[in-house]
Amino acid sequence: LLVGSCLTILIAITLLGNIIVCLAITLDRRLRSLTNCIIVSLAITDLLLGLLVLPFSAFYELAKEWPFGSTLCNIYTSLDVMLCTASILNLFMISLDRYFAVTTPLRYSQLVTPSRVAVGLVVIWTVSLMVSFLPIHLGWNANGTAVQDTVPNCNKECMLEVNTVYGLVDALLTFYIPLVIMCTTYYRIFKIAREQAKRINHTWCYSSNAPMPPMVKEHKATVTLAVVLGAFIVCWFPYFTVFTYRGMWGDSRVKGTPMSIVLWLGYANSALNPILYGTLNRDFRVAYQHLLHC
Repeated sequence: LLVGSCLTILIAITLLGNIIVCLAITLDRRLRSLTNCIIVSLAITDLLLGLLVLPFSAFYELAKEWPFGSTLCNIYTSLDVMLCTASILNLFMISLDRYFAVTTPLRYSQLVTPSRVAVGLVVIWTVSLMVSFLPIHLGWNANGTAVQDTVPNCNKECMLEVNTVYGLVDALLTFYIPLVIMCTTYYRIFKIAREQAKRINHTWCYSSNAPMPPMVKEHKATVTLAVVLGAFIVCWFPYFTVFTYRGMWGDSRVKGTPMSIVLWLGYANSALNPILYGTLNRDFRVAYQHLLHC
């Protein structure tokens, strides 16, 4: 009962929080920016996870069996992989956007254009589709030649199979390499942002009534998104560590409670992002208040 209540609350927070993010950016003019277009993509990803994946994950977690058949199982696991990959790539794109905004503010509007953002989002969803539905439905992830879960089993299990090649390639391409690049990008951003902030604050202090300089706003947005990245690492690093371990040393080595813990810790990231925006970003906080009061 306690586990069921916790999972239900997590799903509700994921759905409600990401709906509010989408509404806030759509309705509040101050939030209509190219950066927030990517955040909307991230929120839609998390929302779809909450709608299409988490209810089935919660049912499977509580029932300990999968009664919906192998076809739906493979669709479910494909959606799970696709949406998690899309989250990572959206965060990767956000880190690049922040990098250009802070390091090349004068050329930002030339480098980051609506058409380039649109192309980036199309690439994100195309790649996410290609690393999920394609390998799972062709059996590239399974041990042996058969597509996963097409062989009848008495246990009624539904779990993503991971062989050595799929485990290493998928983890490297969709988590570890993007993660290293994102961390490097944010490290360089903070080095430059500290130097710029010292100069900006020195000038701004002389006029307390002056509006906040654009670069200060960029730095605040960067800090918010860096915390979002930190939460992502805490939530998903344990899962991908286990994922890689399963691929290298045996798909059946990690099951039961340990697997459930790292999986749901990863899912929790989809509920955290909207909360972090509202806590750390003033514009989002104001937009949330307007929405909730209405």
